[in-house]
Amino acid sequence: MKLIDEFKSFAMRGNVVDMAVGIIIGGAFGRIVSSVVADVIMPPIGLLMGGVSFTDLRIVLKDPVIDAAGKIIRQAVAISYGNFIQTTVDFLIITFAIFMMIKAMNSMKKKEVAPVEEPAPPPPTNQEVLLAEIRDLLKNK
Repeated sequence: MKLIDEFKSFAMRGNVVDMAVGIIIGGAFGRIVSSVVADVIMPPIGLLMGGVSFTDLRIVLKDPVIDAAGKIIRQAVAISYGNFIQTTVDFLIITFAIFMMIKAMNSMKKKEVAPVEEPAPPPPTNQEVLLAEIRDLLKNK
């Protein structure tokens, strides 16, 4: 029972729950950004490059083997560098978006924390005032 109790206290700790929520939101955010890159950003870039779809860019190392009926016996061996370009652009956009969110959160934290003014020192006591006057009189002699 002790192991189960320890696991419960670990799993219900605030940091673990916050992390789980962050991972779920991050996964959804990643899919949204991937869709924006694949469906919105990359098609115009491919059009500017002569109508090329990045996912179709590949270097074929070995052609596929096809039988007489047209059935593929062995798939082609290819290096799909277009998918790599697509994934790299996804990564850069996601990284930039996360950077901007963190920067905005940090700027909000700075605004929330108001500078604390130090309280004015208390006025000197009568004894301190008299001692200061005596000191000044002795300096003048």
